Amino acid sequence: MNDPTRNRNLRIRAALAVAAVTGLGATALTALPAAAAGEAVTVQYRQSSTGGDQVEPWLKVVNTGSSSVPLSQVKVRYYFKADAGASYTYACSWAVKGCANLTGTFGTLANPTATADRYLEIGFTAGAGSLAPGADTGDMQLRFHRSNWQSLNQSDDYSFGPAQTTYANWSKVTATVGGVPVWGTAPAGNEPTPTPTDPTTPPTTPPPNGATLFDDFDYTGHTDPAIGAHGWSVRSNSGGPGVPGATWAPENVTFAKEGTNSIMNLRSSTAGTGESTRHTEILTRSSKFRNGTYAARVRFSDAPVSGPDGDRVVQTFFTINDLKAPMADDYAEYDFEYLPNGGWGEPANILYTTSWETYRPDPWEAVNQHSESRTSYAGWHDLVLTIDDNAIVYYIDGQEFGRHDARYLPERPMSINFNQWLIDLAGQTSTTPRSYDQKVDYVLHVKDQVLTPAQVAAKVGAYRTAGTTFQDTVPAP
Repeated sequence: MNDPTRNRNLRIRAALAVAAVTGLGATALTALPAAAAGEAVTVQYRQSSTGGDQVEPWLKVVNTGSSSVPLSQVKVRYYFKADAGASYTYACSWAVKGCANLTGTFGTLANPTATADRYLEIGFTAGAGSLAPGADTGDMQLRFHRSNWQSLNQSDDYSFGPAQTTYANWSKVTATVGGVPVWGTAPAGNEPTPTPTDPTTPPTTPPPNGATLFDDFDYTGHTDPAIGAHGWSVRSNSGGPGVPGATWAPENVTFAKEGTNSIMNLRSSTAGTGESTRHTEILTRSSKFRNGTYAARVRFSDAPVSGPDGDRVVQTFFTINDLKAPMADDYAEYDFEYLPNGGWGEPANILYTTSWETYRPDPWEAVNQHSESRTSYAGWHDLVLTIDDNAIVYYIDGQEFGRHDARYLPERPMSINFNQWLIDLAGQTSTTPRSYDQKVDYVLHVKDQVLTPAQVAAKVGAYRTAGTTFQDTVPAP
């Protein structure tokens, strides 16, 4: 990973940046099923507190339609007026569906009003399940506060209802199903644009054309000359991120057959000191990837292969380019990051997807947007990221996980990276050696085409059926 990511521990905890919403209607959303006939929801709201240090909107989503609604297709927005210079942090106190199955993302309205310039968008993971007709989610006891815990003012917030002390329908909170507006009234001038509807099943056959990188990681070891010939670099140079004094160990990037597939393994280890810590990373030497579809099948792990557990490990799949100057607006980075033992203030496992616009290392300032889920992701997962001229969308195992706004779109090409590293040595202070594995089955990039997760699976399947282990037709930048 390049030096810009060495302060990731600060950046993830940094305030979520404001984002200009440019509308949700775009061909990039073909992977998101449109709301079908009979799908309808309402949102009920009650305020839990009118206190001065945090906002506490408690919500319920009710299925008022005639067909079942997958909650992973539902998005709910609560609108508010930000305090001058404030950044905000989301939290879930309790939810019937489980806080781990809810996501919270902040954004900025394209057309600010006197009572709203930002919103909190609540989404759901696949683990939240579906709502049958007439069913509701039950309590979602949500809250958000200024990141520095300074006092805030709710009285001028569009969605705030100080007299709403019991649940009732609340039209000042909006909801969409599959990108289609189905409930509520947004602040004037900010009505969401419906996603183009398609009554057919989302396509599973990938488009026939498009420059592509595909690698099945069929190599003999980190010194295999084909790795370099195929455009990869196994990192050995020193530097961040992670434990000071740690070594980036190319010999810990290995390859082996599991069943019929060749699997790449990144093993990171430590014995409790910087000198004993080994991080691992592999990245493309060329920064030539920008819009299109990125996909990888990755196995995250919660426990070490051996030794005591508890280290604050980061397991990743991401794209990035270099920061040319503090707050340079042509910086870009898009991350899947899994922390099996927490870190950065999180006590347990959490998965982040983060889209970066820019940052300044000193004094620290960050402009990003992220989605998160606090649950275990141990095991194999299909990770898909799509970027077009309208939005950045993250999928996990075929379900939308996060949708980030157009402000964070890349201005320059990027490299593709996988790495595993330790944030620090505070999570586990033992000097007993221990090691952690992160495995990768394949990586795919299709230039300038947005594929559904099903199309990704079909394209990878076609490569394997044809016996193709590597292809790179993506032109140099």
